[in-house]
Amino acid sequence: MLIKRPPYGIDPPSSSEITPREVYEGRRIFLRQAAIGAVATSGLLNLSPASAAAQKLPAKPNPAYLPADKPTAYKDATGYNNFYEFGTDKSDPARHAASLITRPWTLSIEGEVKKPFILDIDALLKLAPLEERLYRLRCVEGWSMAIPWIGYPLSELIKKAEPTGNARFVEFTSLADRKQMPGLGSSVLDWPYVEGLRLDEANHPLTLLTLGMYGEVLPNQNGAPVRIVVPWKYGFKSAKSIVRIRFTRNQPRTAWNLSAPREYGFYSNVNPEVDHPRWSQATERRIGEDSFFSRKRKTLMFNGYGEVASLYAGMNLKRFY
Repeated sequence: MLIKRPPYGIDPPSSSEITPREVYEGRRIFLRQAAIGAVATSGLLNLSPASAAAQKLPAKPNPAYLPADKPTAYKDATGYNNFYEFGTDKSDPARHAASLITRPWTLSIEGEVKKPFILDIDALLKLAPLEERLYRLRCVEGWSMAIPWIGYPLSELIKKAEPTGNARFVEFTSLADRKQMPGLGSSVLDWPYVEGLRLDEANHPLTLLTLGMYGEVLPNQNGAPVRIVVPWKYGFKSAKSIVRIRFTRNQPRTAWNLSAPREYGFYSNVNPEVDHPRWSQATERRIGEDSFFSRKRKTLMFNGYGEVASLYAGMNLKRFY
């Protein structure tokens, strides 16, 4: 079933769940130090690729985004991933992503904006106050995690760009470098990886420009050095290792929608009532909590983030999946 755009787009726990003690205590120490000014921003700058992966990233926890879920264990969140640029097996990103060079790194903001610009990763870290938010992440294959992400609302970056009246969508393009990313030799997708949101979705307070997780900068396998996290959509909508954000008049042609439009719609909101053509979406397996033989959780509409429902008022979400 192909997507038909709505009027808006007419223009075409077990112990294994708990954050490891050393990560949790390290984050708390750094937060306390930040409060008294002991952690200087300059400590985040000019990191080598090797040191960046373990660099602490202080952030203030946002109490508005603390669901009851226990955090998925760090080893699971960093060892079980979809990042096809490094391979299609869930363990491939952790095995192969060390080849990704995250310094220097720039992010280009372009398209239908009054103020296009380019920022390096260190400028991105300082663009707005960093927050820690515990978000659920639901994968289209039927598994989920709960991860403490670090970043700030994408709307802060959008505000700086000043979209024109023609901007209706936001397109995200990931790095595609065969020297760094062995998975690009696969024909599973057309590279580079491209994802997109409607402008109002991108501006929603839940949409996070993400620079870290578990008190540290993003590990390579989780989308370093900058990604987005859109918690009410299936995980593939949260583009990783972004090098370009482009504001467009027309709906972006996104990677998975181009590859298999019947299976991966543009909206891809988590919806237990809309099955994938090859499996049900009514339940999910929480990594670190359930085995394949254990009882699964019920999937929640919008992954439990019901505050986004107003974005889709009047839309048939079975048709615009």
